[in-house]
Amino acid sequence: MDSDVFEDSEFERRTERAQRLMREHRLDALLLTSQPNFRYFSGFDSQFWESPTRPWFLIVPAEGRCIAVVPELGAPLFEKKWIQDVRCWPSPRPSDEGVSLLTDALQSLPHPFSRIGLEMGRESTIRMPLNDLLELRNRLRGIELVDGSPCIWKVRAIKSPAEIRCIRQICQIASAAFENLPQRLAIGRSEIEVCKDLTIDLLKRGADTVPFMAAASGPGGYAQIISRPGVRRLQDGDVLIIDVGATLNGYFCDFDRNYGFGKLSRGALSAQQAVWEATEAGIAAAVPGSRTSDLWAAMMKVLERAGMPGNNAGRMGHGLGLQFTEPPSNMSDDHTVLEEGMVITIEPGVEYEKGKMIVHEENVVVTSNGAELLTRRAPCVMPIV
Repeated sequence: MDSDVFEDSEFERRTERAQRLMREHRLDALLLTSQPNFRYFSGFDSQFWESPTRPWFLIVPAEGRCIAVVPELGAPLFEKKWIQDVRCWPSPRPSDEGVSLLTDALQSLPHPFSRIGLEMGRESTIRMPLNDLLELRNRLRGIELVDGSPCIWKVRAIKSPAEIRCIRQICQIASAAFENLPQRLAIGRSEIEVCKDLTIDLLKRGADTVPFMAAASGPGGYAQIISRPGVRRLQDGDVLIIDVGATLNGYFCDFDRNYGFGKLSRGALSAQQAVWEATEAGIAAAVPGSRTSDLWAAMMKVLERAGMPGNNAGRMGHGLGLQFTEPPSNMSDDHTVLEEGMVITIEPGVEYEKGKMIVHEENVVVTSNGAELLTRRAPCVMPIV
């Protein structure tokens, strides 16, 4: 439980910040159903999120503490925790999976605006059956369900010192595992063999989970960066990328490392140099007051100067925290202003030849003095096995 990691005051501050924004957005409450938002405001975590049978609801009212509306089997996990108002129903009960109890809880709140915010916007999901959501809307007569995600993301974007410590720690764990990996690399080993070794090392070093590990390899580069590791065996002239999203106390790292095998092509080495220098430019541009579009422009300028055709991923980094990817996006038409406490990835990449990419990524936190690396900076020259 996160309430064993964070003080109650952490959740009080998160709730108070949300409540100030709720007044600006004319919301009577936020209704949260997804695991990251539920966890952020309550400190509650359970592996039962893996089961779609039971929904979990958290109400953040305009004033006062949050209200949890949860299945009975989850109630003991809230004892002596930040959330004190816990309302339960016997679940599973498909005929009424908490809808009546949730309706009563929402209707009992003051409704000066008659508006309740839900997770409707960008990079958000509502974790309850659509039929139940429609039934809830029908029962809440005179109360409008609206998009509350701008309010939610505004709060979550600014990480507290305690959150930053968690992200820094998992970044350092993953950095150490990446640095230790070359001794396990060899021509002839498969992607999946290498990634299994890396996963075990991450867990031994203290990572809680490794929900995301993508890997790809090919002569001089790779065609994509989102697949699971495969059975392909590493060959002379290959470049292998591994992208890791490991967690500690629910908080993610998200960065990759490239490894070369044997003799690399001139194009691969040039692309590696370009993305490393573009990463430097992105880090330097990540200062309070800059926009994410400024980071994009700074990185793209380096890539274009190096003669690279540009980035084909649509963005060159994103927010990071309780989710593997969070807003904002480092892209030309995202003009989010950076503030102290934001944690973002810097991720330039190029397809320098048809079907051959090189991508590089680091994680930083924005401070009053500029970007602070949370990862250990990758070497300028790609490690060669």
